[in-house]
Amino acid sequence: MRELARALRDAREAIDSVSIDIGHYHISLLNAVWMAFVVLCAFYGARLAARIARIMVRRIGTLDPTQKVLTEKLVTMAVWALAFFTAIDVLGISLTALTVFSGAFGLAIGFGLQKTFGNMIAGIILLMDRSIKPGDVIAVNDGKGNTFGEVKKIGLRAVSVTTRDNREYLIPNEILMTSQVENWSYSSREVGVSIPIGIAYGSDIDQAERLLIEAAKSSPRVLASPPPSVLLSSFGPNAIEMVVYCTIGDPEMGVVNVRSQVLKAAWHLFREHNVEIPFPQSDVHLRDSDGLREVARILAGKREG
Repeated sequence: MRELARALRDAREAIDSVSIDIGHYHISLLNAVWMAFVVLCAFYGARLAARIARIMVRRIGTLDPTQKVLTEKLVTMAVWALAFFTAIDVLGISLTALTVFSGAFGLAIGFGLQKTFGNMIAGIILLMDRSIKPGDVIAVNDGKGNTFGEVKKIGLRAVSVTTRDNREYLIPNEILMTSQVENWSYSSREVGVSIPIGIAYGSDIDQAERLLIEAAKSSPRVLASPPPSVLLSSFGPNAIEMVVYCTIGDPEMGVVNVRSQVLKAAWHLFREHNVEIPFPQSDVHLRDSDGLREVARILAGKREG
C-alpha cells in the first residue's frame, strides 16, 4: 500500500510539474484535468437535475399546462445557475476575477445576443400572462399571409406552431409580443364560421334559408348550440347574397373543411329543390344613334340576302 501511495504521489507530482504561467496564475496539467473534471460533472449533473426537476413538475396535478411549462423553464434556469456558481466555488475562482468577463458578456448581450435574450424574456412573459399557451389555435401575419395552426410548445427562443398540413413553424417569441396575433381559443374554443353564398333573383328566400340551415346542421363539426343561422347580406348585381353563420368547437382542425362540407350539402339541396345559383351576368343597353341604325340596316340586308 505504501508503494502504491508513493507511486500515486510521484505520478501526481509529475503531472503537476507540467505547467505554464499566465500572468500571476500558475496552471499545471493537474489543475487543468481537475478543472475539466469539475466542469463536466457540473454540466452533466445540471442536465440530469434539470431533467428530474421537469419530470417532477409534470407530475404536479394542481398546475395547468401553461404553469407547468413556466415552472419547468424557471427551474431549469435555476438549476443551471446553481451548477455554474457551484463549479466556480469548487474550483476556488473568486467572483471578482470574473469582473472583466462579466463586462465582456454584457457587451455581447448588448450587441450579438440581444435578440436571443429578448426572445427568452418574451417567452417567459408569454407564459406568465398566459396570452398564448400550448394548445391554443393562433393566426400570425408573417407578411405573406396568416400562419394558422396549433401551439405545440413554447420554448425559450421560439414558439412551435403546427399547421393543418403538418408543417411546423418556429416563430420567435418577440414577434408574438410585438405583432397582432389572433388567438382563436384564448377565452373559448368556440369559433364562429361565416359562409357566403348567393341565390338567383326569383328564388324563394325562405326556402333557401331553410335549406342552408339544413346544410349547416349536416356537418358533424358544427355545434348544435348556438344553432346555425342565415342572414340576408345584400342584393348584389348578380345574386341575392346570403351568409350562413355556424359555430365549431375544434378550431385546431381548421375551418376550410367545414365550409366545404356546408357548401357541398347546400349544392345538393339546392339542386334537389330547384334553387338556382346564378352565373355572373350583365345587361347591355344600346343607345339609338345614326351609326347603330346603319349597322342594323346592314345586318338586315345580309339576312335578307
